[in-house]
Amino acid sequence: MFRYLIRRLLAAAVILVVISLITFFIFFALPSDPALLACGKTCSPSRLAEIKHSLGLDQGLSEQYWNFFKGLFAGRNYGDQSVLVHCAAPCLGISFQTDTPVLTTLLDAFPADLSLGLGSAVVFLVLGIGLGVLAAVRKGKAADKVAVGFALFGVSLQIYFVGLLLMWVFVDKWQLLPAPGYTPLTQDPASWFQGLILPWATLVILYLALYTRLTRSSMLDVLGEDYIRTARAKGVPARTVIVKHGLRAAITPIVTIFGMDFGSLIGGSAVITESVFGINGIGKLAVDSVTNSDLPVILGTTLFAATFIVLANVVVDMVYGVIDPRVRLA
Repeated sequence: MFRYLIRRLLAAAVILVVISLITFFIFFALPSDPALLACGKTCSPSRLAEIKHSLGLDQGLSEQYWNFFKGLFAGRNYGDQSVLVHCAAPCLGISFQTDTPVLTTLLDAFPADLSLGLGSAVVFLVLGIGLGVLAAVRKGKAADKVAVGFALFGVSLQIYFVGLLLMWVFVDKWQLLPAPGYTPLTQDPASWFQGLILPWATLVILYLALYTRLTRSSMLDVLGEDYIRTARAKGVPARTVIVKHGLRAAITPIVTIFGMDFGSLIGGSAVITESVFGINGIGKLAVDSVTNSDLPVILGTTLFAATFIVLANVVVDMVYGVIDPRVRLA
């Protein structure tokens, strides 16, 4: 198991290096002049040259990337001896707009994404698997039809519609909940919970539909296998057949999709949800950085999200090894 884990971690490290290389050259090689973006609309040639030198943009692209890569482990300095700014490791650069380290900005926004992603993921995963198993076991009956109908209804909806509808019903019309938003958990746990109820509900409605359909489909395939019929013929209890033999074999594709979805959620992919509910997370930060052409922040949010997606897939590989020991030998 240890060697299996080492192989997966090494593969993840290589993937992250490749992603950093590609994203760096996309954001710093394709724009005509990144220093001009940092300088602003009114920029003199002397000021432009000064910014290029302070940001290291007057060097070759390969040398710029090498400095960026070293900064991830050892930090780096920006500017010259007169005005020297140190960016501590892991350094993702300095924002063109705020002159603050990108990592600091990301870490300030990350708790909102973690709260939003973790809270919703627990609910839609548990309910989705439960409804999917129920629909598969009750195939063709009322429970199956209700679950499939709900799944189709949820898949057909859009986040901005569901979010605005929930706010209109529960905040404006019935006034059962306060206006949604993010309050740090350490500051006020009650406000933290109340402010995230509607964002959680919005994500749960959409993702629950996906996991219900996926679980139902996987369970139906597994329940039709010969070893399941053999277990039932031998008088094995129905719960054991469904949970131990059926769900354990059917859960592999569910774990795969969940790893990518969860990594994306806490990496800032819930952009529309954050925008609808006014949550200042990494997703909204990414949108603002694109609007402001803040290349270091764009690069930082991209690498930040990629890191969590890759790490989530490493965890998925570990879960594979627990579910099916044969995977460790692959």
